[in-house]
Amino acid sequence: MSAHRPHPLHVFRASTFAIGALLLLVGVGVLVGQPLLIPPLAASAALVYGAPGLPISQPRNVVGGQLLAAAIGFAVHDFTGRSAWGAAVAAGLALAAMLLTHTSHSPAAATAVVVVFQAPHLLPFLPLLGLSTALLVGIGMLAGRLGRSAVRYPLSW
Repeated sequence: MSAHRPHPLHVFRASTFAIGALLLLVGVGVLVGQPLLIPPLAASAALVYGAPGLPISQPRNVVGGQLLAAAIGFAVHDFTGRSAWGAAVAAGLALAAMLLTHTSHSPAAATAVVVVFQAPHLLPFLPLLGLSTALLVGIGMLAGRLGRSAVRYPLSW
């Protein structure tokens, strides 16, 4: 059984939009002097641009899952401080919350972990994360409208 290989144009478009979006997010982070969560956001970008038809790639899941997981990371950090135990609990609780709210987005579990370990200030971190995920979604919408794409993005909100 062989796996279906993506069309080279899809690979080029997905990687080009992911690089562009992540460079924009790095620029925003530098401008406002806040660390940006590039590892979880890079994973989100891979889903939005590489697999735009998956439920976990839809805007509600990307934005809602990331913000919900970050909020849980902050709450867990308040109880545990910067600890590996707290990070593990935050990831598990983030998963539970995303499942209950129908906002499952696997990269967001990593956001909860990073929040516990980095302990950023709630403000401006949450608004910056919201802006970052909105930019990923917006650029995903642009990518889905340019050229002939097999999957229009988003499929649902």
